[in-house]
Parts: sequence; structure tokens; C-alpha cells
Amino acid sequence: MADTMEEQTITCPDCHAGKMTIKYITYFTWLGNELVTVPEFPAWVCDLCGRRDYDNRAVSWLNTLLNSSTGKGKRRQYPRPPRAEQPPAASS
Repeated sequence: MADTMEEQTITCPDCHAGKMTIKYITYFTWLGNELVTVPEFPAWVCDLCGRRDYDNRAVSWLNTLLNSSTGKGKRRQYPRPPRAEQPPAASS
């Protein structure tokens, strides 16, 4: 049976002695003048030196969510339907 991501460890590329495991931490980033915090964000954290490498897929997903142009793709121009003609006003 394959190991889950939480059970995997890798040697830390900084200290070369610690083991990096996946932890769920609070991620902080600035969006313009606003501080954005994301709780329970996945990151690889070294148990010895504390180095943090954020999960690439999670960062990509977060960037998509925070991008102001997300969902604002090129809009199609549809022709307007013709207006229904109003019946002439009744004269008195």
C-alpha cells in the first residue's frame, strides 16, 4: 500500500540532518496592502532547522483564488435580441 503524503519524509536540503515532513501551518502573504492568512496550509517543515517549503500544488491553487482576473476570461459578445415593438398608444 502506498504511503500517504503525511507519512513521507525527505532529508532537509538546508541542514542535511533534519527530516522534512508535511505539516499544516498558517500561511501568510500580502495582497496589495492586505495581509492574507490561510490556516491549515500544507508545507514541508524540517524538524531540526525549521525550513519550510510550501506545497507547490497548494500555492498554485491559492494564487488562482487570489488572482483578481480569475473568472474574468475573454467575454463573448453576443448580438442583442431585437426589442419587441410596443403597440401604438390608444388615442382618446
